[in-house]
Amino acid sequence: MTGRSDTTSPRSPAPISDYGLLGDTRTAALVASDGAVDWLCVPRFDGEPLFGRLIGGPDAGTFRIGPARPATVVERRYRRHSATLETTWAVGGSRLTLTEGMIAEVSGRLLPTTLIVRRLSTEDAAVDAVVDFDPRLGVRHRRPRVHHRHQALVCQWGSLAVSLSSSPTLTIEPGRPTVITVRPGRPVTLVLAVAHREPLIHVEPAAAWDLLDEDEDRWRAWSAEIDESLPFREHVVRSLLTMRLLTYSPSRAPVAAPTTSLPEDPGGVRNWDYRYVWPRDASIGVSAFLSVGKPDEARGFLAWLLHASRLQRPRLPAVLTLYGRHVPRERELPGWPGYLDSVPVRIGNAAAGQHQLDGYGWVIDAAWAFVQAGQPLYSETWRAVRGFADVVSRCWQEPDAGIWEVREPAQHIHSKLMGWLALDRALRIADTHPLPGRQRRRWQEARDAIAAEVRVSGFDPTATSYVRGYASRDLDAALLVLPLLGMDSGDPPRVRGTVDAIRDRLSAGGPLLYRYPPGRDGLPGTEGAFLPCSFWLVQALAGTGRRSEAVELFRSMLDLASPLGLYAEELDPATGAHLGNYPQTLTHAALVQAALAIRDAPG
Repeated sequence: MTGRSDTTSPRSPAPISDYGLLGDTRTAALVASDGAVDWLCVPRFDGEPLFGRLIGGPDAGTFRIGPARPATVVERRYRRHSATLETTWAVGGSRLTLTEGMIAEVSGRLLPTTLIVRRLSTEDAAVDAVVDFDPRLGVRHRRPRVHHRHQALVCQWGSLAVSLSSSPTLTIEPGRPTVITVRPGRPVTLVLAVAHREPLIHVEPAAAWDLLDEDEDRWRAWSAEIDESLPFREHVVRSLLTMRLLTYSPSRAPVAAPTTSLPEDPGGVRNWDYRYVWPRDASIGVSAFLSVGKPDEARGFLAWLLHASRLQRPRLPAVLTLYGRHVPRERELPGWPGYLDSVPVRIGNAAAGQHQLDGYGWVIDAAWAFVQAGQPLYSETWRAVRGFADVVSRCWQEPDAGIWEVREPAQHIHSKLMGWLALDRALRIADTHPLPGRQRRRWQEARDAIAAEVRVSGFDPTATSYVRGYASRDLDAALLVLPLLGMDSGDPPRVRGTVDAIRDRLSAGGPLLYRYPPGRDGLPGTEGAFLPCSFWLVQALAGTGRRSEAVELFRSMLDLASPLGLYAEELDPATGAHLGNYPQTLTHAALVQAALAIRDAPG
């Protein structure tokens, strides 16, 4: 059944878009089309990498199972409306299929918190495959202490342990690839279990395979509840599934992405850690879930936010950990080569200390969407929202880092608009929730003052467009939210002029947009087109009566997804390569919002 192979051919890094996502709502693995898990952090999204080859190189570990000799991928897909991934290779005159997934529902049963199930099968003829299991934990790529228990290979690092079991039983040694033969009707199943500060639970491979079947059924039932009338429903469901997989179930907090330091500029320094929670991005996702009939996801996030912001309230932190704590100090990892030599590799995020006014607008707008959906706010939640609105009314005139988190604070027009949104939506909530008259008047005065100042200082009459900042003529794609706010609904030429100017002057070719003029952020190097901006443009077109244009643009964006329907943060306009952390929750939330805007647009 098994044979030993002491060498394997060196692997070049796969394109970012080549990776599929396996997730269990607590952590996530990225698996390449050759069957290699090159990224997995344990025990959470923001934990230490167990397999980190994606940005740490060969010394950072991988877990590959796939063809032992050169093969061609003939099909790769998620099983419909599920998180189960299938990859099929043509190997000589036969085919080899890898079916894999993670178990999301473990509560109420004696199961490990993280359980990955991977099965190789063939229907034609026997195929040689390879199992390369090489776990290396943390920033120093630590090798494990190894022993065997219950016919499973157990690797241990202090309070963390993982086990690898198989059926039929294979002889596997960490770091030494093993060649096996997969025969028709005799699939090979491997099960990886992770335990952190808890007993390591052994799950028989046959039982683990049944669990994966059950998990698949649950995801299909979850997907079936999504509004059937949605345009582009299959794409929307895949994005919602991705967003749900990236929501940390113990706290209900959505992580921005499961990765760190995938570059916005390959070979450059624009490499950031996104394994945390941005309340702004999460709020966009909340509105998306609410609009497709998933109020529980929205309720869970608001409950998390109430808990997470309690120590800093009424200030709203820009970034938080999955449990609502302070994000670790940003630091660089020496010796990590980075993806395509993109260094430094970073963990932690310095944006945690920034003042970002726009976040208040997104969060309060999400609370308003919750109220609109017939879900009144709990008194403590309303008290928190009132505190956020009070902060906006006091500090809206101050410079901030803005949505793009520039290192030097400035007077960003988008931030002012979102400050206006925060106060406007808080006042709407106050129509059905208690609010003292003095506080109401203070919010109204601040809201009206923001509108007056932005209309004068934030508008360039020669370009017939709002601009990026005071005394600036640069554009900002974030201003595509303007048609959605209602602030300038009485002046359509300003709104339409802003949309058209951004579409023209920030174009990166085809449906793509830069978020601002390239090179205008104080950092060395360049970056790609920012994918959420294109979906915001779809929303803006739909919201200004141009539904057919919105549909055409949306279709063009669907063509740019990865083969599995996933999106990174950015895209290289010249090559179509996905750039930045992946998959990106914000991009998928923007896709859903764009589809909703098309649904709701007249005509």
